[in-house]
Amino acid sequence: MKKNAKILIGDDSILARKQLKDVISEYMEEPVFIEAANGKEVMEKYDSERPDLTFLDIVMPERDGILATIELTKKYSDAKIIIVSSVGTKNQLRAAIEAGALDFVQKPARGDLMKQILEKYLGDN
Repeated sequence: MKKNAKILIGDDSILARKQLKDVISEYMEEPVFIEAANGKEVMEKYDSERPDLTFLDIVMPERDGILATIELTKKYSDAKIIIVSSVGTKNQLRAAIEAGALDFVQKPARGDLMKQILEKYLGDN
């Protein structure tokens, strides 16, 4: 898996961001974390940092994860965005995928699933 990969985590909950960082750190060598507490920060930090992989919550202030995904994938066709949300309805899942997200993870993120996602999107393929 890519060493020193930049991982952007957009979630208005500091605890959710920490939990995701902890799970990712179990499977990656020296990840570089970039954090955003709302959708506006997500856009700004994506522009300046160009992360290798982005995890977004759906429910965030200023711009939700679905809208941020739409805007990011329009601007950056290579954006790799994973939605991580406790709002796991079929409609939300469909909206996330239609917006351009590559995957959808139910909170709290489980280690085995996160390992698969990291290998799939940051693997040495």
